[in-house]
Amino acid sequence: MSVLRTAALRSRRTLIAAGLAVAVVAGTGGWAAGSAQTAVTGPAPGAAAWRADHSLGRSLPDPATAAPAAVARFFASLTDAQRHTLAARHPLTVGNLDGAPVPLRYEANSLALKAERTRQLARATDLAGTTQDHQQARKAADRCAELLAPGRHILAFDPRGRGQVAEVHGEITTAQRVAVIVPGSDIDLGSFDRAQDPYGTPTGMATALRRQMTATASGTRSAVIAWAGYTTPVGLGPDAATGRLAKAGAPRLARLLSGLAAIGVPAPAVFCHSYGSVVCGLAAPTTRRGEIADLVVFASPGIRRESVAELPTSARVWAARDASDWIGDIPNVELLGLGHGEDPTDPAFGARRVPAARAQGHTGYLAPGTDSLRNFAAIALGRYGEVR
Repeated sequence: MSVLRTAALRSRRTLIAAGLAVAVVAGTGGWAAGSAQTAVTGPAPGAAAWRADHSLGRSLPDPATAAPAAVARFFASLTDAQRHTLAARHPLTVGNLDGAPVPLRYEANSLALKAERTRQLARATDLAGTTQDHQQARKAADRCAELLAPGRHILAFDPRGRGQVAEVHGEITTAQRVAVIVPGSDIDLGSFDRAQDPYGTPTGMATALRRQMTATASGTRSAVIAWAGYTTPVGLGPDAATGRLAKAGAPRLARLLSGLAAIGVPAPAVFCHSYGSVVCGLAAPTTRRGEIADLVVFASPGIRRESVAELPTSARVWAARDASDWIGDIPNVELLGLGHGEDPTDPAFGARRVPAARAQGHTGYLAPGTDSLRNFAAIALGRYGEVR
């Protein structure tokens, strides 16, 4: 086929897909079904106080610019007493600082959550607030209390905006196999875990994946990070159809992965659900070789790449979609900033296909008993011959 004919066919397909995109938007109630979000970027609150702290007689690593490897070296140079003092003095900074020791981050985030719970309880009784303000504050305080429950390991916590959080399932400092869950739309501090549709949440997905990894290889030490560290789209609006929030979230994901490598955590398998796959598609090319073992996109609208060949990464790239997932009805096009490009499950894209025949709907890929969950666990464990 000639180059001109190929270009003509692609242009025709793009125009058809653009028309379909308009039809899908109209059929879902239009842009009013979603609300525009302000992306949370940069260091967590308290960075200015951290930068101004010269109690150690030297500058502390700038949370906005210091590489995770430099952060790791800095903390390695401190005494235990100095580390704990910094965590107590600057909990939000230490708790979110990629490259800092993981147990210290747990300690700092516990302090940050307690402080946020106290702040929200005060708001809940503030006479200047409205009834709605009081209800929202009580809900936020309850959410902090849930995250403070014994046995939970909070790797990151940022109260700004709708709230961001990351949690470790398992012992990541001794894990032989590690996975990271990157969620899609409508996930924030309030929906990080929930009873309704649990396997559509980071906590539910991470819990199910680690259980399956343990059942598959009980002698292998594993850990799974549920990462809700970026501002996700809400509903079916422009945010879900564009890459704006993904572009803001991608550096945060890349920094997490770099931070894991800096403290000696094995290169993880990164599982990217729905809009989270757009974040992963933008983050992966910015990571260093060996920081990702496997990149698994599922229920994906596209990752803003035409093919695996256009995704410069040393990771193995996998894709999954079940037949009942509505995401399959979304046109795979990127036009004037709308849409996310080619279907990663299309053989022409070049990803390794992950069977998901027993998964149901858009959020059922990690439900117990599904072939997709079993296959995801096999990938995370490096047992690639068992993916079928």
